[in-house]
Amino acid sequence: MPAYDYACPRCGPFTEQRPMAEYQEPHACPDCGEAAPRMLTRAPSFAAMDGALRVALATNERSAHAPRRSAGGHAHGPSCTHCAAPKMKSSPAKRPWMISH
Repeated sequence: MPAYDYACPRCGPFTEQRPMAEYQEPHACPDCGEAAPRMLTRAPSFAAMDGALRVALATNERSAHAPRRSAGGHAHGPSCTHCAAPKMKSSPAKRPWMISH
């Protein structure tokens, strides 16, 4: 999420991180709560942000609107042996060469 600058008529300028879809909407001032319009003093500063932080914020933003879900109901891959049905051992009658104990 990029950071945008806002100008509160009472308290002055402040910076907030918001989704890009909401960049034109006013934001509540953190001090007084009054709606403050966006100031166009500089470009949003998401390019200068640390890469790992930018990826984490983008993942959080995406998961808030469209969380990933697996088709099988679990998060493991299709060849997961952890979630597979337990395999039953065959009886010794099916294996005449085995001696049971």
